[in-house]
Amino acid sequence: MKVLIKVLLAVLSIFFFQSTFAQQTVSTSEFKREFLENMNHTRQKGCNCGATFMPPAPPLVWNDELEIAALRHAKDMANKNYFSHTSKDGRTMDKRVVAAGYTYKGYKSFAVGENIAQGQMSIAEVMDGWFKSPGHCKNLMNPGFKEIGVALYNTYWVQDFGGRESFTEEQQKMLKSGKAKLIENR
Repeated sequence: MKVLIKVLLAVLSIFFFQSTFAQQTVSTSEFKREFLENMNHTRQKGCNCGATFMPPAPPLVWNDELEIAALRHAKDMANKNYFSHTSKDGRTMDKRVVAAGYTYKGYKSFAVGENIAQGQMSIAEVMDGWFKSPGHCKNLMNPGFKEIGVALYNTYWVQDFGGRESFTEEQQKMLKSGKAKLIENR
């Protein structure tokens, strides 16, 4: 009987551990706050990304569409057992971000970027790794990125960045009146 109880407890603890890790942790306000504080603290003062000093940059704000894109990619990598910026079906980050609703239509400029990681056990650990990697660090410090969404699924982390610039009021008037035309350059 004692052996049966021990086995049952072992199975329950494994199930609990796996389901806790498999849960989407990105929706909590604490998760968002911790990421934004960590990133924006460094963006405020600037930092070295490898041999390149990146000057201070404006703070990032959370974007739910970027979070959805990040979560979908983290789940896809975990469920299909791969680690890449390109999905197994060939989709790239820009296609995934747009599919999640982060669109470029109606904006003067549009920029996206992505950081991925796998295996880190905390926000502090994954952020430390990203800031120590010159390419990831440059994404984090890019002043053209204004919005962010981050997701953790199992041990897969995805950080999607976006930067959109609206047309000025004068430019909007010119577009509406037909005095100016919009040319999409992808």
